[in-house]
Amino acid sequence: MKGAAGYLIERSSDGASAQILSHGGSDVPAVAGCAFADTGLVDHIEYRYRVGAVAGAEFPAWNWSDTMIATTRVDDPGPVSIRVDTALVSGSLHRVWHMVGSERLKQFSFGDDGHGYEIGAEFEEALRLAHDDLGVTYVRAHAILHDDNGVATRDGDGSLHFDFTQVDEQYDRILALGIRPIVELSFMPAALARDPEQTVFTYRGIISPPREWSEWHDLVAALAAHLVDRYGIEEVRTWGFEVWNEPNLVVFWSGTQREYLRLYAESARAVKSVDATLRIGGPSTAASEWVEALAAFCEAEDLPLDFATSHTYGNLPLDQRPTLERHGFGDAPIWWTEWGVGSTHFGAIHDAACGAPFVLSGYADVQGRMEALAYWVISDHFEELGRSPRLLHDGFGLLTLGNLRKPRYWAAHLAAHLGDHVLDARLEGDGAEVLVQAWATLHDDGMVDVLVWNGTINADLVSGDQRLDRRVSLTLDNLTAIAYTTELARIDEHHSNIVEWLPDTTEWPDAEQMSTLRTHDVLHTEALGVMAPVDGGSAIDFELPLPGVVRVRCRPAPSPPIMNSSHQSGACT
Repeated sequence: MKGAAGYLIERSSDGASAQILSHGGSDVPAVAGCAFADTGLVDHIEYRYRVGAVAGAEFPAWNWSDTMIATTRVDDPGPVSIRVDTALVSGSLHRVWHMVGSERLKQFSFGDDGHGYEIGAEFEEALRLAHDDLGVTYVRAHAILHDDNGVATRDGDGSLHFDFTQVDEQYDRILALGIRPIVELSFMPAALARDPEQTVFTYRGIISPPREWSEWHDLVAALAAHLVDRYGIEEVRTWGFEVWNEPNLVVFWSGTQREYLRLYAESARAVKSVDATLRIGGPSTAASEWVEALAAFCEAEDLPLDFATSHTYGNLPLDQRPTLERHGFGDAPIWWTEWGVGSTHFGAIHDAACGAPFVLSGYADVQGRMEALAYWVISDHFEELGRSPRLLHDGFGLLTLGNLRKPRYWAAHLAAHLGDHVLDARLEGDGAEVLVQAWATLHDDGMVDVLVWNGTINADLVSGDQRLDRRVSLTLDNLTAIAYTTELARIDEHHSNIVEWLPDTTEWPDAEQMSTLRTHDVLHTEALGVMAPVDGGSAIDFELPLPGVVRVRCRPAPSPPIMNSSHQSGACT
């Protein structure tokens, strides 16, 4: 619907009152797309649905559809068929995962965590992996203005002094890795804070507004000027200055919305006073909120909004483009600077295989409408609530302590290693396009990748639902090589999943157990042999559980060896 950011779904049944679907606890109940599969239902029950369009996450539905009636399907759903035309390029792949979230960069200077894991070294290696393997070019981290970095102090006579030495050290480290910073302007230095006792996290980031707004302006201007002086305007204009973190939550901002808008205005004027080409944006809010409020404020006050940011957990991001267009910022890039499978610390969903299809659903869903979708965070070296209580503790990271790869890391890896040219892929069957989705791409050297996943955003199905497992029949048309070597990669509960290799009772693995984990810290692949297309076509069948991911890779063979049949099976073993 024109102007809609997304859609609420209301469900009811006999004996149960109507309720808005929350997908097992998502912070945003509205869904962005027009196609959706409700999961986790009881067979033989008649359900009634209404759908309502919303202008944003904090707005009610402005209109409800007529009631629709549905029940679950109890017969054999049959296969999902996917047909890929390798000669028909439908677009270019937008690598929205080029931004990632991270714990505060101060961690570079930390040592042993008490369990034999070197925090600084592993944190740096995690970012190196993100750059070298996933193609990450930007990192967004908290607390660059935290007092641990000593950026602002006050003399006995009350005069302020700014020192960005530690900021330089941290930014030098990430730039050396090939990664640029998104400068999150937080937290409030104690020397500036109206109430320095208002803090968040174990490291006590100050969440108070400034005592004097002019001092905040001076700090931001001094930081921007210093960065331009040190790194050059051509470099720093490629960065972004993001104002605060989740100011719509009282745990992160003790002021009002009006005071946040004042903070944004002071920050924007300070940054632009250094150079008009430097980029400033926000509102960096939780649950997709306040984007309308900030855009309207910037329109009314003639302030820049060079990019718009917000966050979502447990759901795919809403479409904020209509909101920005309403206020004259329709061309502003949209960066989701935090996004993840769940928002609860130590929630069982974080290390589970369901994170893999979730990640791919997000990356695919925002193609063409968002410039960056930053998974929060890169590493389980993450100290909001203190140090990790065990190795596999369901942390927020794509990587564990010790930089073992979780299933969702492997999903990001598969996305990152797709070709640049998106191919036409058509799906049919029960669950096609809503549960089972596919990305087909062509590499410049003629290699074809087809990435297929089966998942739901319903966190109640963290362990899956056998009713939603599917068999997939993949057909490739218009192949141009005489033969292809074919390979199938898997991510699911039993493949590319290190959780399977450590007993639940083990908090900290010994050396032998850690060696076992590292041995199995690999992407599971199955060689399918050589495929000889018949009249340019070939077919491959495989099983795809929910949750599960399969990538079929077809690489042109250098010469025609003994051929296998043009119809192959990649059944799960």
